[in-house]
Amino acid sequence: MDISFKAASLPASGILVLSAYEGPTLGALGKALDKQLDGALTRAFEAKNFKGAAEKTMEIVTPAGSELNRIVVAGLGAPKEVTATTVENASANAFASLSTGQGRDANCLFERIAGVKLDGNQMAAHAALGAKLRSYKFDQYKTVGKKKDGGQGTALVFGCDKKPAADKLWADMAAVADGVFTARDLVNEPPNHLHPEEFAKRCKSLSKLGVKVQVLGEKQMEKLGMGALLGVGQGSVYESGLAIMEWNGDTNTKGEHNSEVLAFVGKGLTFDSGGISLKPGAGMEDMKGDMGGAAAVTGLMHALAARKAKVNVVGVVALVENMPGNNAQRPGDVVKSMSGQTIAVLNTDAECRLVLADALWYTQDRFKPRFMINLATLTGAIMIALGHEHAGVFSNSDEIAKGLSVAGYAEDEANWRMPMNAAYNKQIDSKIA
Repeated sequence: MDISFKAASLPASGILVLSAYEGPTLGALGKALDKQLDGALTRAFEAKNFKGAAEKTMEIVTPAGSELNRIVVAGLGAPKEVTATTVENASANAFASLSTGQGRDANCLFERIAGVKLDGNQMAAHAALGAKLRSYKFDQYKTVGKKKDGGQGTALVFGCDKKPAADKLWADMAAVADGVFTARDLVNEPPNHLHPEEFAKRCKSLSKLGVKVQVLGEKQMEKLGMGALLGVGQGSVYESGLAIMEWNGDTNTKGEHNSEVLAFVGKGLTFDSGGISLKPGAGMEDMKGDMGGAAAVTGLMHALAARKAKVNVVGVVALVENMPGNNAQRPGDVVKSMSGQTIAVLNTDAECRLVLADALWYTQDRFKPRFMINLATLTGAIMIALGHEHAGVFSNSDEIAKGLSVAGYAEDEANWRMPMNAAYNKQIDSKIA
């Protein structure tokens, strides 16, 4: 997808994406266009009962005499309630409408009106981000019905107040979009293609962006005493690994850190069969996504490096495949973690705790980070508790939990803190370990 910015103006021809607010209310350029078209926009709104509500779109057939081919109107809702996410979602919906017709190259005008907190450059950049994210396709394994360019051949021009300012905003957002695509690709890959060893190679590819990458193999982890992590992967034909990705974006001329290291740890079960405690067959194909935490961390490292973020971050992903086999871990086994604690394995499908125990201990022991944030597809029970609208957060820090909550709601990625205190410790006591 080719995205560019220019000073906002009405195009003479082609396809136009135009924003509308509650009412519907158009911006100055939208009103000018409606006047040029002798009120055709207003009549179309009335005929289709379009009110400009957030995430609603409509397409207008251009009247005779106009050089415009198509007009797609994207609703933004009440001006005071418009956020960056509102704009992104509206633009994404508009792009989806473009994809259903002939031609997707378009001029896009997301106009700011009184009451909107974002400025014109922010509106344009966030609209570009929404369209970019909506263009994502994962169809490289399709042999029939595959779209030729998957939306990647589209050229979108976004109207803004000042092109240099919009370009600067977009540079950071484009890096974030690339990081999101990296994570999505990893989650979508089939497990016979993305096993632990291949995932490690994908992590190493970030070195071209300036990320320092190290991958520990099984022999190295054995020397470190990572018996918990290694136990989970011992039934697989693929070797387990621990990928360590470092982005040192805040250092002095001597290479020393100006600020403390922040750590992100991801669960990377490239496939989770449940092991000897085999999962039910229904839906097991989705367990290729049990590495979503590791994918998120890898995408994060891509985004930070691509936008040259002034921060020191380490991303650690534990890469394991949990399979039944003649050497698979058994219910009743006792393993020893890197921290020196012994753990009784009662159910081999409770593997995540074992993998993360060693990954988290290694991270805090080696890097002494200011904080660690662990991302993991840990348990379906969290969806029973919270549904699909919130992610569950367990934290021993009120400050971090509050920060995650504020950031999550701001980005429409809501999360909810779950209880965690000493009263629960007795539930993980073991009779023999």
